[in-house]
Amino acid sequence: MECFEKMKKKYRIKKNKEFQEVFQRGVSTANRQFVVYTLDRPEQPYFRIGLSVSKKLGKAVVRNQIKRYIRQCFLELKAEVVPGKDYVIIARQPVAEMGYAEVKKSLIHVLRKAGGLKNGGRTPDSA
Repeated sequence: MECFEKMKKKYRIKKNKEFQEVFQRGVSTANRQFVVYTLDRPEQPYFRIGLSVSKKLGKAVVRNQIKRYIRQCFLELKAEVVPGKDYVIIARQPVAEMGYAEVKKSLIHVLRKAGGLKNGGRTPDSA
């Protein structure tokens, strides 16, 4: 039953201090829907993600749905995402009106731009 696989806690950035470190020392890349901050952590064998969805995007239901979509994208792209990095994803206004497929496509685009995907992010379903 891999449908219900979850992002493990160790793959998440939770503490404000960790977010701030990524913001201050990381490199940002953006498209219209997302801003992605990337920070190299060579000593870390896996990647971690932190999500930031502003209250301007909608009420809690909308914000939580956006976060679920982003986490699901990372789960599906797990094999493609470059390990040893911290990613902080900030959702922008247009995301509130997007469906899952659009969110995934946009996230792949911005991660590719940020160099966060192996082999340019060619997934079998995006070919």
